[in-house]
Amino acid sequence: MATLRGMTWDHVRGYAPLEAAARKFGESRPDFGIVWDRRSLKDFGDYPIDALARQYDIIMIDHPHVGISSGQNVLVPLDDKIPAAYLQDQEANSVGSSHLSYRWEGRQWALAVDAAAQVAAYRPDLLSEHEIPRTWQQVLELARSRPGAVGLPLCPTDAMCSFLSLCAGIDGPSFFDERVGIAPAVGEAAVDLIFELLPYLHPSSLDFNPIGMYDRMAANDDVAYVPCAFGYTNYARTGFAPKRLRFAEIPAISREPRGSLLGGVGMAVSAHSAHIPLAVEFAMFVASGDAQRTLYVESGGQPGHAGAWRDTAANETCGGFFADTIRTMELSYVRPRNKAFPSFQEQAGVFLHEALRKSAAGEASAASDVVRAMNALYRECLED
Repeated sequence: MATLRGMTWDHVRGYAPLEAAARKFGESRPDFGIVWDRRSLKDFGDYPIDALARQYDIIMIDHPHVGISSGQNVLVPLDDKIPAAYLQDQEANSVGSSHLSYRWEGRQWALAVDAAAQVAAYRPDLLSEHEIPRTWQQVLELARSRPGAVGLPLCPTDAMCSFLSLCAGIDGPSFFDERVGIAPAVGEAAVDLIFELLPYLHPSSLDFNPIGMYDRMAANDDVAYVPCAFGYTNYARTGFAPKRLRFAEIPAISREPRGSLLGGVGMAVSAHSAHIPLAVEFAMFVASGDAQRTLYVESGGQPGHAGAWRDTAANETCGGFFADTIRTMELSYVRPRNKAFPSFQEQAGVFLHEALRKSAAGEASAASDVVRAMNALYRECLED
């Protein structure tokens, strides 16, 4: 029997559907077994893929790493192993750019088994549907009228993610030039908006990632609305948390909920694996429309196949999550995937978070200085 090793991330959305898929796959493949290890949410975004590829057969990855990984030859180019018709179906049923986000230099480096973007969340017992902000101006108005009722996850990683979403919402993907960084006027407008919101946000915002914020929302009655955080269907499911959340499209800068930062998870196969054909077969099973629509959703997963997002039963299971946020997914923004960007995002998030902490403490920071420093950091990462 071949026992594979897999690395996922430590949340029920990250491991429960994979464990369920492994059990189901094993019913027809008694020669298959897999042991899943888990890494933290932060490590999921930051930990080097080449180090994981030396230890694991299957790795759940974040798409900004494909540029680095492809150059290191540590992942299997799946287009060499998977029929073209299957990959065409995956592309046709991609939620937004989820499938294409794992394509780099003409090769497919992972299958989009999980799809996410930054969306809005609210407590329907604390905020009626007609009160949900549709624009960022309305978010400001709600925050001013109900100080502390609006939360925004602003730990370093998520401060940077929300900043990028705002930039893409203001100017579309052209705001980031991979040769020099962020368009100054766009970046300054995004920083100024966060600075303007900050005094009215729930005081825990600077400490929380999305999971922490949703846990707070579900267990207490102070946070009624979050305008921008990666969506989790789990909190829209009955019985997952003390109070059930609902999700909505991200607020628009103008008319459309565009620019939300694309997240999600791809299933990649290590080039060092001794069981590449079996690992690829399992990945194809997990990413298939039938598995995604049924056992993946039923096990707490957030599928990457559009068939699941359009499925009536899946939406009923998840409180309408998919139907209520799919437009945001379709208009989401794919981050640069060059070798410099993962390091830049991590370091710039720490820098931006510190600027926000200083602002919250009354120490003024000019948005132009913040963006100038971030672009200098990006150029340093390009040179490394």
